[in-house]
Amino acid sequence: MGEGRGASEARRCVWCRRSLEAATGAGRPRRFCSHACRQRDYEARRRARELGVGEDELIVTRAALDRLRDDLYVLACAVEDVQRDIADDPGPDDLRSALRWLLEAAEPVCRDVS
Repeated sequence: MGEGRGASEARRCVWCRRSLEAATGAGRPRRFCSHACRQRDYEARRRARELGVGEDELIVTRAALDRLRDDLYVLACAVEDVQRDIADDPGPDDLRSALRWLLEAAEPVCRDVS
């Protein structure tokens, strides 16, 4: 009953996508990292049925989508800046500065993921 995953690929929580510990012993493999994720998934599936939303569809507020697009734009600009900065054989201080800028730009995106 595999889900197309390789034996070495880590299993992830169905709801939040956090890594799950390797299953030991008998029984069904875990699908959720916590009871809260299991409950959220149940509520989301129930609400999706009520609204007639398919499994591959997602409802998101315009504000959340706009915020994500803005954060991704800043991250894309940071990647472009850092690529340009490191192309000129930078010194250690330049590399640190570029890495700091890249991490600052990535932080909002990472915060929304976790």
